[in-house]
Amino acid sequence: MNQKILSRNNVKVIGNGTQSIIFAPGFGCDQSVWTSVATALSDEYQIILFDYVGSGNSDLRAYDMNRYSTLDGYAQDVLDVCRALDLKEAVFVGHSVGSMIGMLASLSHPHYFSHLIMLGPSPCYLNDPPDYYGGFEKEQLLGLIEMMEKNYIGWATVFAATLLNNTNRPEIKSELAERFCSTDPIIARQFAEVTFFADNRKDLAKVTVPSLILQCSDDIIAPSVVGQYLYQHLPDSTLVKMVATGHCPHMSHPEETVQVIRHFLKEATFNGRQADRGEPV
Repeated sequence: MNQKILSRNNVKVIGNGTQSIIFAPGFGCDQSVWTSVATALSDEYQIILFDYVGSGNSDLRAYDMNRYSTLDGYAQDVLDVCRALDLKEAVFVGHSVGSMIGMLASLSHPHYFSHLIMLGPSPCYLNDPPDYYGGFEKEQLLGLIEMMEKNYIGWATVFAATLLNNTNRPEIKSELAERFCSTDPIIARQFAEVTFFADNRKDLAKVTVPSLILQCSDDIIAPSVVGQYLYQHLPDSTLVKMVATGHCPHMSHPEETVQVIRHFLKEATFNGRQADRGEPV
């Protein structure tokens, strides 16, 4: 076990199960956003939580602007954690950009993962007419980056509200804004640029790991057309439309999130057993 890697990414392992689940946060968040979901599943699974370098209680000294200039650097961190824990066929649950990070990790080392579960994923946030609608024009995203530079605290408040999309739980909006504010603004800005200007559409067809796409209702960041695009282009994928609104169902609607994850994994286990016995699935 590589303790240096585990310390770098502030890795925590809890739970009682034999099957491992890795939870990856979205942009600007740390592992604490998974508390409700992870706790609910910890009796059935071994839970692995981590922070991206530059977020939460990770080792800030390990932040390298070149390494983290693309999502590949974050994907390599995930692979480092898998290697350090000697994981095989773990379930990867990623939120937002965390979904794409896990997907990229699976392309180079698919044996680490049994399934990918994506909450509010998007392979590209930019509109690319006439064939693709990601939800944003380039000018909008540049404006977001500019606001981060000029008024980071104000940006954090506005962006948290946008993510949750008028949730009835204002305390979650405050929690999100606090998490954004706890990140170094320079690191947050680079991560934002890497996240919102990434285009992983061409990578979708290469994925070999079965995937679950969780599409929230009224999600401004990842609209329903994006979920449909992923479903059409991601091999061996399942699309579930959630009742949960906004972009952070693991925080705003943890009960539904747990229910959908649990159901998917039980179905996958059952189908796997049927296939092992040579029975029709």
